[in-house]
Amino acid sequence: MSSMANVLSTAKRVQIVAALIEGMSVRATARMVDVSKDTVAKLSLELGEACIRYMDETLRELPCKRLQVDVVWGFCCAKQKNVPPPVQGVSGYGDVWAFTAVDVETKLIPTFLVGSRDAGCATEFMQDLASRLVNRVQLTTDDHKMYLSAVEEGFQGAVDYAMLVKMYGKAPEGREVRYSPAECIGCERIGITGQPDPKHVSTSYVERHNLTLRMDMRRYTRLTNAHNKKLRNHTAALGLFLCFYNFCRLHQTIRCTSAMAAGVTARVWSIAEMVGLLPAAEHVGGRPRTTTRIVPTTRAGPRARRRTSPGPAGHAPGRPACDRAPGSRPAAAPGRPRRRRGPAGRP
Repeated sequence: MSSMANVLSTAKRVQIVAALIEGMSVRATARMVDVSKDTVAKLSLELGEACIRYMDETLRELPCKRLQVDVVWGFCCAKQKNVPPPVQGVSGYGDVWAFTAVDVETKLIPTFLVGSRDAGCATEFMQDLASRLVNRVQLTTDDHKMYLSAVEEGFQGAVDYAMLVKMYGKAPEGREVRYSPAECIGCERIGITGQPDPKHVSTSYVERHNLTLRMDMRRYTRLTNAHNKKLRNHTAALGLFLCFYNFCRLHQTIRCTSAMAAGVTARVWSIAEMVGLLPAAEHVGGRPRTTTRIVPTTRAGPRARRRTSPGPAGHAPGRPACDRAPGSRPAAAPGRPRRRRGPAGRP
């Protein structure tokens, strides 16, 4: 049950989601849409988890042929060096890594996992990925050692797997190039399992997708303090964006969405349809809200604001309550004589 239905309209939700998936922060979105930042965060959490459930149920028996896997770094609560001593080593504090897989042909993201960069999370990710495929695929990763055992346990040998080992030159020095990457001077393609095609051993597509995440998700933007305080919110925000990426975003190369290219859906989703993944909310207890409306006080006088209330016994509901008897005329203001009108409407 969603707790947002009594507060936000569908149009307002669409505005919030559209801002979040374009890289705006929670506070900036709240200022732009004129809602509380807690409202934005709660909608992101609820809708993100609904998107994760939907993708988990829908992205099955996929006809992928070539997949590329990589991890992208982020952090929760604080960066690793600033994590308070009581929670050091606790999952969800400090560095978190998002495992993603990209289908080269359809640009689909079949699954993702947020956790630590170790063999345990890598194995869990590979097992989930293998369970969603119907064909034998060619898989490419970087040369991290955690993938060796993870791919073997996940696919049980039913995969053409290769590693792309990149060789880098000397890292640049100086404050001006502190955040510049080292120059790649070559790469080596190493076949691990099966018979991978050397010309398709690449991680270019998944690395380009990592750039998309960093550009379109505020919490992944480099050199900023944007982050989530809780791992649950971090995972939900990533699920929200990946659902939009798969079902709503048109890709220039394939001229449709990733889900359409993979045969998962037959149409382009709108953000309103994605918002529709939230379960319907019902009013549970409490007094219904009173509404405020404008009613005229006299035939030609100014309009006054009155609050709707049930009124006294015998009073029609929805009308402004008053103390005079039904059918009687309002009393004249003290010190002002009542004016009589003639047959023609003139005094």
